[in-house]
Order: sequence, then C-alpha cells, then structure tokens
Amino acid sequence: MNYKIIRTDAYFKKLKKFIKKHPEVLERYSKTMELLEIDPYHPSLRLHKLQGKLRVYHSVSITMQYRVVIDFILNEKEIIPIDIGAHDEVY
Repeated sequence: MNYKIIRTDAYFKKLKKFIKKHPEVLERYSKTMELLEIDPYHPSLRLHKLQGKLRVYHSVSITMQYRVVIDFILNEKEIIPIDIGAHDEVY
C-alpha cells in the first residue's frame, strides 16, 4: 500500500518559491516525491529523523544539497511535507 502525501497551502507556497529559485531541481524533486509515496524507506531518499528543534520531523533528500522536511505519520501512512530547501537553511 502506498503512502498518502498531504500537501498544505503553506507547503505549496514554499515549493513554488523554491522551484522558481532552483528550476534545475524540479525533475529530481518530482522523482523524489513519487518514490516517497511508494517507499519512504528507499535508500536513495536517505530518510532520517531530525534533531534539535526539528526533532519531531523527518527529512528526505532530493539531492545532496537539498531536502524536504516531512511529518511522517506511520500509523495512518501519511506524509505531510513541511518545508523544502538546502540542508542548512530549511525551516
């Protein structure tokens, strides 16, 4: 069974701004999100729990430079993207 990705309006705003600034990442982002729906544990996504003030969230990599911060709800198989950007500047 696939996971359900729930995209909020706030996330869409961040995504639009990110893609406008980094259009070269759009194709890779699309592939990342498709794979996330199918198998969030796929090794290429490098899913991991964050630390510090973001410790309630997880992160998946788009590239070595960019990531998507997600709220990963296992019991209901839902994934809620929270933010997108460089590993050192997200959220």
